[in-house]
Amino acid sequence: MRLTHLLTLTTLNAALCSGAAAKIEKPDFNKHIKPILEAACVHCHSEKSDKGGLKLTTLEEALKGGDNGTSLVPGDPAKSPLYTTTTLGVDEDEVMPPKKEGLLSKEQQELLKLWIQQGANWPKEVKLAQTVRVNFEKHIQPILEENCVTCHNPEKAKGELNIATMKDAFSTGDNAPAIIPFEAEKSGLYGLTTLDADDDDLMPPKKSGGPLKKEQTDLLRAWIEQGAVWPENITLKAKEKKGPATNNPDNLALVQKIHAFIVQTSKEKAEAEMKAYDSKVPKTEKPYSMVAIKGGEFLMGSPASEANRKDDEGPQVKVKVKPFWMGKFEVTWDEYLPFMITDVGRNKDGSKQKFNPDDAITEITSQPTTPYTEMSFGMGTDGYPAISMTQHAANKYCQWLSAQTGHFYRLPTEEEWEYAARAGTTTAYYWGDDVSKAKDHEWYYDNAPNFQYAKVGQKGPNPWGLHDILGNVAEWTLDQYQPDYLKNLAALGDKATGYYVPSTKPYPHTARGGSFDDDPDKLRAAFRRASHADWKQQDPQLPKSIWYLTDAKFLGFRLVRPLEIPTAEEMYKYWNNGVEKE
Repeated sequence: MRLTHLLTLTTLNAALCSGAAAKIEKPDFNKHIKPILEAACVHCHSEKSDKGGLKLTTLEEALKGGDNGTSLVPGDPAKSPLYTTTTLGVDEDEVMPPKKEGLLSKEQQELLKLWIQQGANWPKEVKLAQTVRVNFEKHIQPILEENCVTCHNPEKAKGELNIATMKDAFSTGDNAPAIIPFEAEKSGLYGLTTLDADDDDLMPPKKSGGPLKKEQTDLLRAWIEQGAVWPENITLKAKEKKGPATNNPDNLALVQKIHAFIVQTSKEKAEAEMKAYDSKVPKTEKPYSMVAIKGGEFLMGSPASEANRKDDEGPQVKVKVKPFWMGKFEVTWDEYLPFMITDVGRNKDGSKQKFNPDDAITEITSQPTTPYTEMSFGMGTDGYPAISMTQHAANKYCQWLSAQTGHFYRLPTEEEWEYAARAGTTTAYYWGDDVSKAKDHEWYYDNAPNFQYAKVGQKGPNPWGLHDILGNVAEWTLDQYQPDYLKNLAALGDKATGYYVPSTKPYPHTARGGSFDDDPDKLRAAFRRASHADWKQQDPQLPKSIWYLTDAKFLGFRLVRPLEIPTAEEMYKYWNNGVEKE
């Protein structure tokens, strides 16, 4: 990326251009403070999520504070938790933002302090909204290393600009600075990337792969507006752009081979032959258990009289369900991690970068690319439920396991999930309608250990032997979410048996059950949850990953194995049901 024409984009005078980040003597709320709060605080302190009883979307709310009193005392930073909690040690429980989300930079802390000292001027009409918090390593470093460092490094500094280190990026260049914190429009690093594709000053040039995608320029802009935080210890190195994945061998022909293996291996033909069983993932020897669920009929949905009932839970419909096995527990990290992380180079679609057409069927199924962060988010992996995968990733795990075991596994349909969760009961919860007894049966917000998920199987099972079915983590189903799903189901009559809603778009899909982050009303058997793009809002990949939901730490899945083996074509549709590309 050449940055030799910055003066065409800025009217900065020479004094301003002499340094990248001249000290800000009087912080402006809209320019300096608002971007920090919206990116680092509002996602946990708003109408949607008021952790600690604290909301930070308006001045009035900040002054009112939360469970521990006010968060803001104008004129006194030392008495303002909005500032003091940001200065705590990285491992202290009260530090904000938490360690796992990344602390504020010293510069951002000092701006907050100075703003409060000067009276915390916050226009009453300004209401904050959540924005993506841009992380340099996850979001910006890949953009710069793939598009800029090749031409702007210590050995080859076009336009005298070297962006390999923070010091050089903020001070070198014919028209330095190229980056002015909080001033995206005056920063050539951003401005030149937004020019027309045929503009001679576009960076990177068209011949070098420009222009950048809108998602990338938006991230650059947001990063600068949030203060252009760049850790001093990071040195950038040029990296080659990866081309689009092609010739993925995970196709119908592969599924036909898996289907033939399953037909040959699975012996049970009738419901009477079904028994619960314990098994191991052949590749890893990690154990898992399946419970036999007899076919039957049940009333799906909730009655209008049920407390906390949502509109999408009715009308109630009588549904017949065919027999199947279901996972005794939610799929754990012990089972899922070897599928998620391998030493095999993979394209973004999960195909092997190097594959042999003669590879075994167990080697060809698409698997996730390596995540950019530790996906348990510090909550534990040994015996804990796997979380934060897309529906597509869960589908592919089912295919991966099926190819090894010779048993057909998939996600449950909404019908199957609710049938199994109710376990023959007709009340809001499988233990009855008394919400006060939830703590004895499931994990949810009020009793979750350390406000996170618990190891599977620590609470007793429902009447059909399924643990954590209504709590701990919510669980994927196979269905595309429809608000009027039950109304549509009622119209199907006898054709409702085995029904699911195939995917036609990325969002929403349906998850069921409550989680460690939910109130007990969401533990009800009829509760339905629609996925949303926000579930991967902080995903650092561009485009967004088809494998990870970085903001759905409450979500996992459970296996189903129907007695009736579908056709190869049907298997292919089940395992490729998720439409994840946005």
